[in-house]
Amino acid sequence: MKNTFNVIWSKRAKTDLKKIIDYFEENWTEKEIGTFFRKLDKQILIIQKQPNAFPATKHKNVRRSVLSRQTTIYYDILKDSVRIITLFDTRQSPEKIKF
Repeated sequence: MKNTFNVIWSKRAKTDLKKIIDYFEENWTEKEIGTFFRKLDKQILIIQKQPNAFPATKHKNVRRSVLSRQTTIYYDILKDSVRIITLFDTRQSPEKIKF
């Protein structure tokens, strides 16, 4: 078995991350932003090394990793990589998640 999987960010996940960055720059301190991104990096590393470590959702092949009370990472496992589908703001209605 492979030690680490490649990480692919979907266009939607990149857009979600950009929105998070924009919000943080307006509302958070540099220290808080740094803490969030260290946590994000750590979580992505875990997903990369152990993609099955987080629970599957009811959606085919989609797993979820809770990053914070406000943010959940949804991803799927491909042949030799994991694809970050979305960084979902949990304050929204769950019906807004599209896979």
